[in-house]
Amino acid sequence: MGTLSRRELAALVDQATVDTYDEHEQVSALFAAVEENLAVPFNTSVLGVEVTVRGIDLSPDGRIVALCTRGEFRQAIGLLDLPLPDPAPDGAEWVEAYRYYWAQ
Repeated sequence: MGTLSRRELAALVDQATVDTYDEHEQVSALFAAVEENLAVPFNTSVLGVEVTVRGIDLSPDGRIVALCTRGEFRQAIGLLDLPLPDPAPDGAEWVEAYRYYWAQ
């Protein structure tokens, strides 16, 4: 990851949030873009433990979270904190755009 320029990331954010009016609508629009484009499931490592990302969700506090599993265990991990594998799954540019949005 990290292959898109700031301009390209800004363009993705603008594309997703073009008709939004506030932060809540912007995050909802970015969630929709990530949900539509990120290829799941995929495996990644969280704190040295391999997990499978089965999907994403919008948490009650307004964060986009990855729905991770390992065997019978389930954990929602904030998309801002989720390490992406190398190579990244298709659609990972939207995760990068979401991270760019919050870094502004």
